[in-house]
Amino acid sequence: MREGIRTILQAQGDLDVVGQAGTGEEALAVVRRTRPDVVCMDVEMPGMGGLEATRRLVADPDVDARILVLTTFEREDYLLAALRAGASGFLLKNSRPEQLADGIRAVAAGEALLSPEVTRAVIERAVAAERTTASAPREVGSPSSALPSALSPQALVVPLTERELEVLRLVARGLSNEEIAAELVVGRATVKTHVSNLLAKLGLRDRVQAVAYAFRAGLAD
Repeated sequence: MREGIRTILQAQGDLDVVGQAGTGEEALAVVRRTRPDVVCMDVEMPGMGGLEATRRLVADPDVDARILVLTTFEREDYLLAALRAGASGFLLKNSRPEQLADGIRAVAAGEALLSPEVTRAVIERAVAAERTTASAPREVGSPSSALPSALSPQALVVPLTERELEVLRLVARGLSNEEIAAELVVGRATVKTHVSNLLAKLGLRDRVQAVAYAFRAGLAD
């Protein structure tokens, strides 16, 4: 499977596969040696799994790679765990070759959600299920609060401006920067600034975590 993915990506021209790994332990070593921009991480592997490997890579200050998790739609628990671990994107294992390539580019750019309809639906169900067993609330805006406990929209008004709150709602709908710009009748650069600001204020890593945050806060439609 890895060789097949490598062949697909190498044929793209703008993507270069710098390493492969069959276990989480191997992934840590390869990433630290080759320093890629994006890591395609399977969840289930022999030895250390992909979720633990993701946690360790995201926590490593010397690693700048974004993690694209290859997941199965039915496993909401995997997706939620990957969010907590710091993954930047999700893609179904049966995605078409062009979707995988586009997904890697999107994660590298840090802009668009991958498979927004699927990601949004799974996050919604996962968050709803987790609310029944939620632990004590985390501090809003702390770096570890990528998936905060139940919040109210009012709790977000304090750190966010009205426009940033509006942008967050649109991000949660799966809209790209271009689509948000059209919706709000502003420039794409303006939207990008708002997204960057709200991520920084809320202590979130990227747009995927922003979607999860919005669902937990009851801001998503």
